[in-house]
Amino acid sequence: MLNDYDKRKVLRVQKVKPLLEQIKTWIEAEQSNVLPQSPIGKAMTYFTNQYPKLKTIFNDGRIELDNNLIENAIRPMAIGRKNYLFCGSHEAAQNAVMLYSSFGSCKIQNINLREWLEDTLQRISDHSILKLEELLPGYQ
Repeated sequence: MLNDYDKRKVLRVQKVKPLLEQIKTWIEAEQSNVLPQSPIGKAMTYFTNQYPKLKTIFNDGRIELDNNLIENAIRPMAIGRKNYLFCGSHEAAQNAVMLYSSFGSCKIQNINLREWLEDTLQRISDHSILKLEELLPGYQ
């Protein structure tokens, strides 16, 4: 019995591969009819250059077709990076980055942010400075 990744691989070979080969054939036939520096010429060159890498999706169903999962995961940090310019001072920006990093760690580890923050703020004043890592999200 096929697992989900194997099913995905079979579907890609059956449905996606013929379409990509058709696009590749069309580009090879038409590429000489467009200016290389035109937008369509650049797109054709990009496709031609990336095609060998794209073929790996037919070998392994675990490979995603896009990087949306990663893009969505780093978007808050990318937005924050612009906001750090307006934190008021370098020290304030560093503090904000540390908080965002802790919040991101909570999210990745499925830790309730409010509960972790509440617990940490209650414990931090009496906690040894030599053992601050114990306050990090997910510390065991």
